[in-house]
Amino acid sequence: MRLLLAEDERDLSRILARKLTEEGYGVDCAYDGAEALELMAAAEYDGVILDVMMPRIDGFEVLRRMRGRGIGAPVLFLTARDAVADRVRGLDLGAEDYLVKPFSMAELLARVRALVRHPFGARTSVLTAGDLSVDLASHTVCRGGREIKLSAREYALLTYLLINKNVVLSRETIEDHVWNFDYEGGTNVVDVYISYLRKKIDEGYGNKLIRTVRGSGYVLQWKETEQKP
Repeated sequence: MRLLLAEDERDLSRILARKLTEEGYGVDCAYDGAEALELMAAAEYDGVILDVMMPRIDGFEVLRRMRGRGIGAPVLFLTARDAVADRVRGLDLGAEDYLVKPFSMAELLARVRALVRHPFGARTSVLTAGDLSVDLASHTVCRGGREIKLSAREYALLTYLLINKNVVLSRETIEDHVWNFDYEGGTNVVDVYISYLRKKIDEGYGNKLIRTVRGSGYVLQWKETEQKP
């Protein structure tokens, strides 16, 4: 899942971006409100972490302009301001959540997991497709009761496919949501990582989950009929 982190405190931004990247997210960073809006005009994000007190344009105004432009990405506000009126204002403008500084990294990560689940209506941190399960909290991936070890990028790709299960995703869409602007890999990066995932979660199983849709892209899909004798 691809996140925009808009935080003007550069040391904090660097720490948060590193931890979120370790958790498998693609992260783009902005250091003021105007830059955040520019990035949102250039890419589609699965979630936005937005500091309230930023230079040039504050977080409240960024959110107002986002929603005015039809950008529906869920927003988590970060702020040192804990006044009830500020929280109410942010939520009324269309934010999904609000976290007051200082906060624990564990709480932030839990709120981000809830944030990116929000548009898909997922109510728990465990995503499933047939006998495949991904626990977003523990980063545990299992198929048929067997734990599967994935790299951070493989995990990010699988999570994106799984949260969009039964939806055909183009290579461009996958790349836009799993990789950030800093990525400098090859043009066939999606195909390469799909191949890695297939070897780990599909090889040896009769029911193949990751399917190629010729001319369109890929879909993760569990077909019950394949389990019948």
